[in-house]
Amino acid sequence: AIPANSLPTFFPGAAYQSLIKQAKISKPKLPFKTHYFPQTLDHFTFQPKSSKLFYQKYLINSDYWRKGAPIFVYTGNEGNIEWFAANTGFMLDIAPKFKALLVFIEHRFYGKSMPFGKDSYQSAKTLGYLNSQQALADFAVLITSLKQNLSSEASPVVVFGGSYGGMLAAWFRLKYPHIAIGALASSAPILQFDKLIPWSSFYDAVSQDFKDVSLNCYQVIKGSWAELEAMSTQKQALAELSKTFRTCKSLHSTASARDWLWTAFVYTAMVNYPTKADFMKPLPAYPVQKMCKIIDKIPSGATKLSRAFAAASLYYNYSRSENCFKIEHEVDGHGLHGWDWQTCTEMVMPMTCSKESMFPPSGFEYEEFAEQCQMKYGVSPRPHWITTEFGGERIQKVLKRFGSNIIFSNGMQDPWSRGGVLKNISSSIIALVTEKGAHHVDFRSATKKDPKWLIQLRKQEVEIIQKWLNEYYADL
Repeated sequence: AIPANSLPTFFPGAAYQSLIKQAKISKPKLPFKTHYFPQTLDHFTFQPKSSKLFYQKYLINSDYWRKGAPIFVYTGNEGNIEWFAANTGFMLDIAPKFKALLVFIEHRFYGKSMPFGKDSYQSAKTLGYLNSQQALADFAVLITSLKQNLSSEASPVVVFGGSYGGMLAAWFRLKYPHIAIGALASSAPILQFDKLIPWSSFYDAVSQDFKDVSLNCYQVIKGSWAELEAMSTQKQALAELSKTFRTCKSLHSTASARDWLWTAFVYTAMVNYPTKADFMKPLPAYPVQKMCKIIDKIPSGATKLSRAFAAASLYYNYSRSENCFKIEHEVDGHGLHGWDWQTCTEMVMPMTCSKESMFPPSGFEYEEFAEQCQMKYGVSPRPHWITTEFGGERIQKVLKRFGSNIIFSNGMQDPWSRGGVLKNISSSIIALVTEKGAHHVDFRSATKKDPKWLIQLRKQEVEIIQKWLNEYYADL
């Protein structure tokens, strides 16, 4: 069994170990103005260093706004803020209807929002200021200041977030209900912690996505790992693997080839969108179906590993621009590597692979994981902190008693949905669940090719937000 701490690091939105394979990132032209806010380093202590300021990036679109109208805020997650703005066209689509001001706030320690500049990742002394509570406080301070500067203190604020950003949006509504009147949390796995859900849920869901399309496809991928393992014991293993995987440079480790395949299958399941998209990589509509088509078309005489490679190539080379694959030593194009620190401190999401999974069986040993974090950063993870801070086994009751005006949107094609809220908790904490939805698909820009269920989902979200705003203005 492969120990969990040697698996690729997956997390809501993206993963450092896999997305470092995106060296060429074209910056999209976005209809936003860029601003920087002088933000406090540490909101929770009064030591001399805590009052140090850093400049937090945020984007604004005021094309449709008028004073007193709502402010829609995207609570940035683990990457540069333009990436999320480019993939959250839903907010731009609905801004004219609500006459809303749009604000996308970058998360501290990502993109350009570096408290210590180039030294921000130097050690635990600097990285110690990177956590979700500081990020939520950043959002609160920035939103409050922005409203004052705009002389629009009465404008209601609705927060939006996808994935980790969705977790932040839901937590923000719980922690700062006086600042945001509601939250739309899409694909937010707030139950992925501690022992709230079975640890095998994530990989079981990825496997189910492939199994639902083709049992043969699922079995080929499931069988490819043993072939890879057998190949790795041969004398010329790395040379042979480099040839099989068409690598630009010779491989130094068989684990790199395994992670490359693993990443392709996990992220393709996550972004199994009904239309062409370019969130993680340029991909066609319903890419899981396309991958399985590739596998099912190849004659059964071919090895399972070669068929798995052909399918994974769709993820890395759908645009057919790659003559060879850069599997090792890549650049982090989206600025995501802070997530490694977050998983080693508070964002401990235990994951295992069951025998039902199409991935090799694996367990999760906290001691091994903690040892790895100690070696890398000199810190120990706190596996129970998130459930202590935001609610554990009683999170549903906490939400019911203290929360209101939160939409949890989840698509069952998305493996992260298993850690999401899938049932209504109260009349104002609503779960919108779609059978064919993938990772925060509702946040993508509307297209003419959108299926009816997706159009209906967005319509429901707009109606609920309108209801919140009507109630707010009636109270005023």
